[in-house]
Amino acid sequence: MADLKVSGLMKVKSLKANFKEAYGCTLRVYHGVGFADDDKTLAAIRSKDAKGKGEFSATAAMLVGNFEKRFKDEFGIKVQVANKDNTALSDDKDTLSAAGKK
Repeated sequence: MADLKVSGLMKVKSLKANFKEAYGCTLRVYHGVGFADDDKTLAAIRSKDAKGKGEFSATAAMLVGNFEKRFKDEFGIKVQVANKDNTALSDDKDTLSAAGKK
């Protein structure tokens, strides 16, 4: 399993595709209460009160809950990890690689 590098210059659709390729599961990206526009960059939808630098790396061994929290801390953007078919949310205690196998 590969590391995933995330930066504010990435488009939402690229992030979701790279995430699925790296871990085999689906990433849901939100902007407000709805889904984020796939053609927007993360910097464009980033919360103004986000505390992070707007970039980080994730590994296959990272827990789903930690990934979602880290994303919120870095970008101020809510994300949720779902199974590969995008029919159910993954358990926060699963690793990203385990979430892709369900």
